[in-house]
Amino acid sequence: MKTRKRSFDPRRHWGQTQARLFLGGFAVLVVVGGGLVWLLYGGSAAITAVLCLLVAAGVLGLLWLFLTLLERWVKEEDA
Repeated sequence: MKTRKRSFDPRRHWGQTQARLFLGGFAVLVVVGGGLVWLLYGGSAAITAVLCLLVAAGVLGLLWLFLTLLERWVKEEDA
């Protein structure tokens, strides 16, 4: 049996790339940022810095979610 090859979907590729970049950037920010704070200021400062980074990432995630939902809502009205 021949397996059917999926055709390239640019929207799906864009969505996957966007998610990977977001998660990768967040991981680099937490690991490198937290590590640098730990090296320069110690463990308790690193914990505080990582918590602040997580809160900031949460706010950015909520903003992204809001804008994504708004984009879908506008596209729905155009169709």
